[in-house]
Amino acid sequence: MSLLASIFVALVAIEHAYILILEMFLWTRARTQRVFGLPMELAEKTTVLAANQGLYNGFLSAGLIWSLVHPDALFGEQLQMFFLGCVIVAAAYGSYSVKRSILIVQGLPALIALTLVCLA
Repeated sequence: MSLLASIFVALVAIEHAYILILEMFLWTRARTQRVFGLPMELAEKTTVLAANQGLYNGFLSAGLIWSLVHPDALFGEQLQMFFLGCVIVAAAYGSYSVKRSILIVQGLPALIALTLVCLA
């Protein structure tokens, strides 16, 4: 696998770990509200939902990290394709149902990473 592909996979994993932190632990903080563009009243009402959503982002991050450290490189690449595909589908749905920018912020890095993995 190319170093560039690994870097992009790692960046997607880090991004989703960051989203986990925002959604699970910092949901009602002012900075998080600016990132997600939610009013505080709505954030307070959706804390449990956001934490659940954050957990799923954590699973994506964990899967991508696992793919990078797996001792069998071929299986690691297969894991990368699976988890990057999951990120792309989640970003497409999030773009459709929540906010269009999700497709760019989450989907585009995953698509670039997937392309690089496939080309490696």
